[in-house]
Amino acid sequence: MQEEINCAREELKRVDHLIYVSLKYTRTVDVLKNVIERLMNSFGHMLKAVLVVAMEKKEIDKVPDAPVEMATKAKELYTEDKNVQEIVDFYILLRKIMKAEYESENEYRRYVRMKANVEGRVIDVEIDSVTEYYKKAQDYVLYIEENFK
Repeated sequence: MQEEINCAREELKRVDHLIYVSLKYTRTVDVLKNVIERLMNSFGHMLKAVLVVAMEKKEIDKVPDAPVEMATKAKELYTEDKNVQEIVDFYILLRKIMKAEYESENEYRRYVRMKANVEGRVIDVEIDSVTEYYKKAQDYVLYIEENFK
């Protein structure tokens, strides 16, 4: 479990650099997509850590390899844990954003925006929103580390 938490933290370090260094100077949708991808990887490691704990408690036989199966299994196992439910939902949202068709807006400017069309609704991804996602991910890593020892 600790190995997965460490991997999640490493991904968050990369996200930190992308947000506070790369986006500051580049300001392109490609960097925004990289931030989302790294956040997705971090959330994947968090879910895997939760499932490793469940496996150690003999609640499941093995940790699924596929990301969607991991998310589904975590959601089934921890129905009462609001934070795990939020992690799974947010992970699925990030996956949908990555796969969605998108438009670039204001590239090379402070208000660079990626407008992703997810299931008929438009989700705006911009510097402020990915910073918020990053902070949320940091909180979730702390939660998992404290509550799933």
